[in-house]
Amino acid sequence: MTDFSTLSIELDPRGIATLWLDRAATHNAFNALMINELIVALAQVQANEALRLLVLRGRGKHFCAGADVAWMRESAALPYAANLDDAHLLGELMDRLYHLSIPTLAVVHGATFGGGLGLVACCDMAIGSVDAQFCLSEVRIGLVPAVISPYVVRAMGQRTARRYALTAERFNGERARELGLLAECYPAEALEAAVEQWLANLLLNGPQAMRVAKALFQEVGSGGLSAQLRARTEGYIAGVRVSDEGQEGLQAFLEKRAASWVKK
Repeated sequence: MTDFSTLSIELDPRGIATLWLDRAATHNAFNALMINELIVALAQVQANEALRLLVLRGRGKHFCAGADVAWMRESAALPYAANLDDAHLLGELMDRLYHLSIPTLAVVHGATFGGGLGLVACCDMAIGSVDAQFCLSEVRIGLVPAVISPYVVRAMGQRTARRYALTAERFNGERARELGLLAECYPAEALEAAVEQWLANLLLNGPQAMRVAKALFQEVGSGGLSAQLRARTEGYIAGVRVSDEGQEGLQAFLEKRAASWVKK
């Protein structure tokens, strides 16, 4: 893995990559360098066939405070074309995280504002502490959560996302769970144990099956029915059943034993 200045990556022998936002002094706020490094890091994770899961976390007191103040000041002085380039880079990051082939789990604590909330929304699953604080804060400084908006809508629903984008209200981990942004929330002192429980449960599942399931549900989207989609879903299950992993999983089930991918 590449050495980064705004991030760090930890590789677990079980096939888990933990990607840490590592600018604790600025509460892990985005700048152009961090966005570029996140894109590179996700490309490396995508290319590593041995990885089964990605966990996204933040060092220090907060998950991600949104955009870095110094970076915003610089952006304000740039012309439209340069700002469009910046926006395109952020869009590339969100797209790569959302479409990463392996399951992604965000673990949230402290403040998660603006683009940080977008990162959480891009992950397949997210858990956090009860006292975590979330905010789509852009309108407070005359901006809008534009690039992250499609992912926030997918995570929270259209009308709810609109409310919080317009009001810039803060909400805590319990409210985030009610809205669907978090799958579960826990007392801060129980969060680490919960992370291990989530990972242990995910590692019981077929690695390739999880990749296929992720691709399947992204293609299904909101569930609109069509003959083409029906044919695609039929192809998914037929292909998985005849795969080596599918055959092993079915055989293990019939023989009442652990599948080969479950570590003893």
